[in-house]
Amino acid sequence: MMFTLSQEQTDFATVLHDFLGAGKRDLAEVGADEVTDPVDLVVVFEELGHHAATGPLIESLAVLPALGAGPGSVAFPPDVPHAVEADRYYLVEGDALREASPTAELSSVDPSRRLVELAAGPVIATGVPTTRAFDLGVLMCSAQLLGLGRAMLEMTTAHALARTQFGKPIGSFQAVKHHLANVLIGLELARPLVFGAAVTMTTRDVSAAKVATSDAAWQAARVALQVHGAIGYTAEHELGRFLLQTRALRTAWGSPSMHRARVLEAL
Repeated sequence: MMFTLSQEQTDFATVLHDFLGAGKRDLAEVGADEVTDPVDLVVVFEELGHHAATGPLIESLAVLPALGAGPGSVAFPPDVPHAVEADRYYLVEGDALREASPTAELSSVDPSRRLVELAAGPVIATGVPTTRAFDLGVLMCSAQLLGLGRAMLEMTTAHALARTQFGKPIGSFQAVKHHLANVLIGLELARPLVFGAAVTMTTRDVSAAKVATSDAAWQAARVALQVHGAIGYTAEHELGRFLLQTRALRTAWGSPSMHRARVLEAL
């Protein structure tokens, strides 16, 4: 069976792409804060990744609404032990949701993704759907990785067509073509897993999507850095923030090894 996005979803992705491309970040202006359907959320988060948007977006737009809480950030120890810096914090313990407060700022491989350690506060709700909320977080992280991979492939392709060696664009060399083709294949194979998981919302499918997008985005990052050379990792080059965010999100919301184990347990 083939799944395709509706015209409405495609149009919304285009609107969001143009909105973010113009440097705007108040997602309420385009109604992204009112999206609740997992497939629609994947559309949103793929574009957020495509533009390397920062902040506690996964938590505020997907996870906390599923827990019945307002915008902020949340931790799910031990799988997500720390929270992204935000104005308000929550902590999940079993099926209980607690208020929380930051106790220390932690280092991150991505300086734009600031992390904090939390101390548990009073319980504000019990019997909350923590498993579904966690899986939503995993899935939206996967969608962001997919968008990051797309963006890095686009930047690397443009660079390969513009940079010349021996009087020819380096993109005309077979070795470069093969690397870029492998990145495209990885992303194209991962994308149906993400949208399929959004339809089923099973733990197995969500974890499979996280593994696939982590690997695909990581491959896109490695090839991007190889083709761009060292300049791609500098703060002055736009690619740098995509590389750093990919490195951070690859292990956020559970490492690839953890999600491979979840897939194995579900077989």
